[in-house]
Amino acid sequence: MAIQWFPGHMTKARRQIQDKLKLIDVVIELLDARLPVSSRNPMIDEILQGKPRLIVLNKADLADPLVTKQWIEHFKQEGHMAVEADASSGQGLKEIPRLAKELFKDKIEKQISKGINPRAVRALIVGIPNVGKSTLINGLAGRKIAATGDRPGVTKGQQWIKVGTEMELLDTPGILWPKFEDQNVGYRLAVTGAIKEEILNVEDIAFFAVKYLVRYYWEPFQARFELAEEPQDYEDSDEIVAVMEAVGRKRGCIMSGGRVDLEKASQILLRELRAGKLGRYSLEAPY
Repeated sequence: MAIQWFPGHMTKARRQIQDKLKLIDVVIELLDARLPVSSRNPMIDEILQGKPRLIVLNKADLADPLVTKQWIEHFKQEGHMAVEADASSGQGLKEIPRLAKELFKDKIEKQISKGINPRAVRALIVGIPNVGKSTLINGLAGRKIAATGDRPGVTKGQQWIKVGTEMELLDTPGILWPKFEDQNVGYRLAVTGAIKEEILNVEDIAFFAVKYLVRYYWEPFQARFELAEEPQDYEDSDEIVAVMEAVGRKRGCIMSGGRVDLEKASQILLRELRAGKLGRYSLEAPY
């Protein structure tokens, strides 16, 4: 299944970001800690034109903590500042203004040397839909400013938000690229809910998730749904279907004739997975 999604407001957002760049000191790039590569828009590098960048691995409370630490080290080796966070609970948010100011340190020192009172750091927040930008902004500002939602596409405009006296944030709508060259990127995004479900085949997405869980997180997956023995071949479609049917039976997704409603079972699986009820997991690792 080819996954493509590029609503018109995202094209507009790209132009708006480019127009505002001259006002920006630091870029805060928000990624999903469970899939930092797949949630990293490759167009952003072209759009941002080398601006200093702080990478925030959001939703770290849902990600495999060992893999998240690997990602932090990976980004540091690439020369980027990186920090993990959970915008919903506030974990890691205090570090963000401090690190953004650190990235702007040279310009602040030049302003002081000229006898100028340093102005607030102007930061641009970018990220794909449903990665938690609005929740992060509200957490940093200490009040509800940006609209939040559990679906992509909530933020559709731009606004400046003050964070204390030392930082100003510019929010932007989430941007996805027009076409996923690697279809697995689309599937990973779909598993976490970054793509609207109405454009997807929910069974395809659930099957993709099950194959991954069977391979890397079998024990918590098995425990959650009280499954029998582990499949011998996670690439065998018949075995994956059998696992999905077992999930469906466990959740009461039975149709007339005793058949399992795989669509309903898929919806339940993805809902529980996204809510963290299968434990903490990461869909990709740097090593």
